[in-house]
Amino acid sequence: METAPPRHPAQLSFHDATDADVPALVELIESAYRGDSSRAGWTTEADILDGQRTDPEGVRQVIGASGSRLLVVRRGDEMVACCQLEHRGDAAYFGMFAVRPGLQGGGLGRLVITEAERLVREAWGVTEMHMTVISVREELLAWYERRGYRRTGRMTPFPYGDERFGVPRRADLQFELLVKNLDG
Repeated sequence: METAPPRHPAQLSFHDATDADVPALVELIESAYRGDSSRAGWTTEADILDGQRTDPEGVRQVIGASGSRLLVVRRGDEMVACCQLEHRGDAAYFGMFAVRPGLQGGGLGRLVITEAERLVREAWGVTEMHMTVISVREELLAWYERRGYRRTGRMTPFPYGDERFGVPRRADLQFELLVKNLDG
């Protein structure tokens, strides 16, 4: 489903991912979170996790899942960002968020999350957006708090031993649920 781009100077377009987007999506997500390339941005997890962030199979599962959208953001022909949106009753889940490392810190992420919130309110009528963030990512947690998300203190364990999600470099990783009210 094609959606109209937001009105701002970056001239971004948003569309639902297709199987043809999978290789570029995996590259984008990996570049934003893992390895030396991720250090060009501020969202890197390279100091806490080795290994992969996702793989083609995981991306295809998100694209094909019922009640799920993987939103691709392009500026011209370049894929610059993406995010997963999943309908969960009165809430939507926001995940698999990636912004090309060289473009981080310039407001693109803020535009993407604002558009994602608008889309889930309009398409699904949800009243909350949920996400999980690794609890040791203080700078990232603070960024989401500035966007109106509140930390809940509800934790879920990191999937230690499942290398599809990375190879932890420390033993204290867990996910914290963040919630934002979308009613107004």
